[in-house]
Amino acid sequence: MSQGAWIQRFEGLNGLPDPIKQTLIERSMVVSLPAGTKVFSADFVPDNLLLLIEGTVKVSQTSESGREIVLYRVEAGQSCVLTTACLLAHEAYSAEGVAESDITAVAIPRAVFDELVATSPRFRNFVFAAYARRITDLFRVIDDVAFGKIDVRLADRLVGLAAGSGELQVTHQQLATELGTAREVISRQLSEFQRRGWLRLSRGRVSLTDTPALARLAASA
Repeated sequence: MSQGAWIQRFEGLNGLPDPIKQTLIERSMVVSLPAGTKVFSADFVPDNLLLLIEGTVKVSQTSESGREIVLYRVEAGQSCVLTTACLLAHEAYSAEGVAESDITAVAIPRAVFDELVATSPRFRNFVFAAYARRITDLFRVIDDVAFGKIDVRLADRLVGLAAGSGELQVTHQQLATELGTAREVISRQLSEFQRRGWLRLSRGRVSLTDTPALARLAASA
């Protein structure tokens, strides 16, 4: 990728005045990390704002009892809302981010972030618009965990993770982590879906046999 070409991947940055774009190009760094890398961890204070160019980062939180829940995923073209919040408040992370695939990202140093947020209304608008979108997603997660029916949520997640292929390499525990519930709850619900003929279960694999039925249940929320 040529120097500065990454800015075109982010609509809010591409429209910035040329001097601001030049500052970002000269003082930021493009980094690449392999799948499985811990991008950040709890109690770590961020030094950079990361803008994801390629790949996916899973952000999750673990309770004192050891139960893990996926809060959201950062996709290509997005920034991490938790990183933004920590940079603005000068606080440490309360969750961890792990690269689910090989990733390429732009690291904007804290000094540059602070300077542009303070001096550039358009950069500030870019930061807070992205922040607002992700906060809305987080509230949706909270609402789902607190009030959503597990059968509806599980059906929705299965259809989403399958992405049209019908085959998932996923364990019951991984699905429980995705939905913020216990493995036993997921196992019971998967067994019920299998009884209905909507899927087949095997070790570490879920095969969707009636995706339309799952999609109808997911849409019933």
